[in-house]
Amino acid sequence: MIISHKYKFIFIKTKKTAGTSIEVYLSNLCGPDDVVTPISPAVNGHNPRNYHGFFNPLPDFKHYKPGRWLRIVKDFFRCQRYYRHIPASLVRSRVSVDVWNSYTKFCVERDPFDKTLSHYFMLKSRSKGELTLEEYFRIGRFCLNDSQYTDIHGKVIVDSILSYENLNAGLSTLFANLGVPFSGQLMETAKSETRKDQRGYQDLLTKEQIETIYRVFDNELSLRAARQ
Repeated sequence: MIISHKYKFIFIKTKKTAGTSIEVYLSNLCGPDDVVTPISPAVNGHNPRNYHGFFNPLPDFKHYKPGRWLRIVKDFFRCQRYYRHIPASLVRSRVSVDVWNSYTKFCVERDPFDKTLSHYFMLKSRSKGELTLEEYFRIGRFCLNDSQYTDIHGKVIVDSILSYENLNAGLSTLFANLGVPFSGQLMETAKSETRKDQRGYQDLLTKEQIETIYRVFDNELSLRAARQ
């Protein structure tokens, strides 16, 4: 996550959408007073800064389920005001009203079928190839992003949701409006794709798995359709 006072934007990091590559690129352009959250594991060329500070933890307790509350308490006592996948709703509660209202808030979203496969292959790589697609669907820990850019009522609260499938074009337009230097091609490849099988989801997923994605990602699909 990045808050740039230099260019007046807030970047909300979603999962499996080239977020780390975008952070690495922007961190080198941001000013010394900007907020850049750490990446784990650390990536060369990325310079985190200014993410510590006191914050009101009450919005966190409302936003997250009880299983997350211990983490909230730890973050509070460590003064971890911002972190890499902090949702926009919590950023809104931790920045000034003027910053939230005047800065451009943006994130990136990805087709849920492609995103699901990317997420699966990442976890499979981390399990040294032992995780099967059937096990992944049975576990059911899918890569949902909608809570990152909506409030607790499901309303989108960022100004722009860029399409992963047309990322360079979206970044070019956005960065031109913000005055951020950009060549038109995101060259950074942080956390490069671990997916080896590049076949489409129609060839890799069963009918039941496709139906599961339609059901689980129903809200993301609806929000995606509304942007088109």
